[in-house]
This record gives sequence, C-alpha cells and structure tokens, in this order.
Amino acid sequence: MSTRPDTRRTDASQQVALEIRRHLERSGLRPGDRLGTEAELASEFGVSRPTLREALRLLAGSHLVRASQGRNGGIFVASTPREGMGRSMSESVATMIAAESVSFDELMQGREFMEAPLAALAAEHRTDATLEELERAVAEAELHEPGTPPFNEADAAFHRAIAEAAGNELLMAFTSWILDVLQPHLHEEVGRYVRKEDVLAQHRAILRAIRRRQPAAAEKAMRAHIAHVRTLLADQPPAAADDVTRPAPPTRS
Repeated sequence: MSTRPDTRRTDASQQVALEIRRHLERSGLRPGDRLGTEAELASEFGVSRPTLREALRLLAGSHLVRASQGRNGGIFVASTPREGMGRSMSESVATMIAAESVSFDELMQGREFMEAPLAALAAEHRTDATLEELERAVAEAELHEPGTPPFNEADAAFHRAIAEAAGNELLMAFTSWILDVLQPHLHEEVGRYVRKEDVLAQHRAILRAIRRRQPAAAEKAMRAHIAHVRTLLADQPPAAADDVTRPAPPTRS
C-alpha cells in the first residue's frame, strides 16, 4: 500500500482556496457575510467534502473564513483579504518578538522604512476627509496627557488615517503590525516620558505637509517623528527595554 499523500486532493483544495480568495476580493463581501454551507460550497466547486474542508482550513489559517455550527450556521467571512494578511503579519511579528529573534530597534527601523513613504503617499492622495480625520486626531490628543488611553487612541487614529490615505492595500497589510503590535507597547513604555508638545508639534508638521500635498516634506516629518521616538526608547532604563521586547500575540475580535 502506498504511503504517499494524496496530492490530487491537496492540489484541488489549494485551487478551491484560491478561487474563494478571488471571490472575496471581487465580491466586496465583508466580515460576517455568509458564503454558504459546507455542502453548498462543495457542490458549487464540484469537489468532495474532504477537499472543501481542507480548502477552508487553509483559508481559516489566513483568517479569511470561519465556520459556525447550528441552525443558521455555515461558512462566513472572517476578514477581508487585506485584513487577513495584516493579522497574519501582526501575529508573525509578535511571535518573533516573543522569541527574541528580532530586536526592538530593528522594529523601529522597519517602521521608519515603511511608514515614512506612507506619509509621502498620503500627501499625494489625501482627500478633505483625510484632513478632517488627522485634524480630529490632533485635536483629541491635545485634550489628554501622553500615556493615557484617550491620548493613545488619538495617536493611533492619526497614524491609521495616514496609512489609509496612502491608498495602497498591500502596504496597509504589511504595516498593520505597527498599530497592532508596536504602538501599544510604545505607549506603555515611553508614554510617561513623552512631552505632549513635542508629539503634537511633530504631528502638526506631518499634517501640514499632507495638507499642502508635499510628499517629500511629509516623509521627512514622519522620519523626524519616528527618530524622536527611537531616541526616547534608547534613553530608557534596561529593564524597560527588556519588558517591551516580550509582547503577547495580538488579539483582535
């Protein structure tokens, strides 16, 4: 008897998984939307239930679908392809940090490498709605002290608005770990050392360049902002640096 795996089923399940991915991309389905029952999907794609289950397992591993039991159960969209990729990236980065296979300074270098060009793209593609979001985030931060939850939320909203304004779905997925994994620990570790006036001045400089549609200036202002945070981190006691390099994997509903 052969002990070789059934490569035909594997190939078929991978093809079905790819077709479902394409369907999610093209259909505009949102998290919570129902794809159908297992039996319905197996019939639609002309494959056996075991082959479909393997395809769904692959998609679930990418956070794209989830199964629900019960009378109204079935297969549902768990996240969009971009959101699923972003979540996988965040979990991978969190695992690398927990295993100490990447340093915190390397993460900050990665952040600068990706987020500064995003600011330039935001300056090129920004809309009036983008400016309103950025201005709202700055105004909200003005009302609170660094390290407090409202200030941290406003800070995250500012950076999220820039990423969304860049208009590049792939870059948004690749940079999601910055908000999901890195930012929360930055707030925890350096929030009490931050001078609100410094952060607000840096955010306003970024906002000003984006408002004026000046990509080079926006990128330069973002680099200056990240360099400031790196300096704050470098000045912290060793104990704080040790604590920040061991975040738990992100949990997102």
